[in-house]
Amino acid sequence: MCGEEMASIKDVAEYAGVSTSTVSRVLSGKIHVNDETREKVFAGVHALGYKPNLLAKSLKMGRTDTIALIVPSIQNQIFPVIARGVEDTARKNGFTTILCNTDEDVDIEKMYINKLRTRWIDGIIIGSMLPDSTHINKLREEGFPIVLASRYYDKSIDAITIDHYQAAYDGTSYLIRTGHKRIAVALGRRELNVYRDRFAGYLKALEDHGLSFDPELLMEEQSGASDFYYLTRNLLSSGKKPDAIFATSDPKAVVILRALKDAGVSVPEEVSVLGIDNIEIAALIEPPLSTVSQPLYDIGAIAAQKLLGLITHKDTYGVLPEPTIDILSADLIIRKSTR
Repeated sequence: MCGEEMASIKDVAEYAGVSTSTVSRVLSGKIHVNDETREKVFAGVHALGYKPNLLAKSLKMGRTDTIALIVPSIQNQIFPVIARGVEDTARKNGFTTILCNTDEDVDIEKMYINKLRTRWIDGIIIGSMLPDSTHINKLREEGFPIVLASRYYDKSIDAITIDHYQAAYDGTSYLIRTGHKRIAVALGRRELNVYRDRFAGYLKALEDHGLSFDPELLMEEQSGASDFYYLTRNLLSSGKKPDAIFATSDPKAVVILRALKDAGVSVPEEVSVLGIDNIEIAALIEPPLSTVSQPLYDIGAIAAQKLLGLITHKDTYGVLPEPTIDILSADLIIRKSTR
């Protein structure tokens, strides 16, 4: 060997005076080889600094022990916690996790999926699925291990989520029970089932408690959570001041709190604010935000466990099992932004 050229299994075989297949048998440890031959092989390994090609080995086995997590944006504060749950669980089971951000762009999502498949990823957890992400359904139909985290649209793909409808229903019902009657809603993009379900839960809670929905109390996102600063200020100046605002995510609620403060509106004395998520900042802002808490870490951890189970099942039986949807509970957390 010369310079920095890496030793190969053939070099080890020549050094030990044996065949390359014998070296493979010794290194695998699964087939008995006599002590003298084994010692010669290990002497060659140490002398030449040979390191097995783990990628080649994994390709031969059809496994790389690597999974991917695709999210809309790691800046969305629910996804760092979900990602931590995925990575912790994967690492404990000997898997590496690759993170990809789509920025809510289907073409970027497709690009990542196509590249990941050709790089021998064993499975993918997807938190970015959109209604027109038919390529994800096709991937599942082809037998590729996939688990959806938080978002899902039907029962054709394994998923870990909460009951978004019930979470919004419970949050809105709490506001009504505590005396609020003019409850505005800060709604995310309706093409996402998460927000459609949360809006439906809000409407049903109003109906069940004898309150009518007022379209003038509806604020809808157009380009991002920052929209709600001006939407809130506009709502206040319209003369349709609410006594509570239900935000369909915590980042929206944080923006709304800032808008209310800048407008000189006291929270919760004049207007209560309730969110959904329980992101880390929710407990740290002033006033601390009341919210419906998603078990974000558990969503990631259970999604990883489910994905590893799918990979093992596919290895064993050649096909994926029937998909299942795990619905985790969401808890109402009352802090100082509601009265």
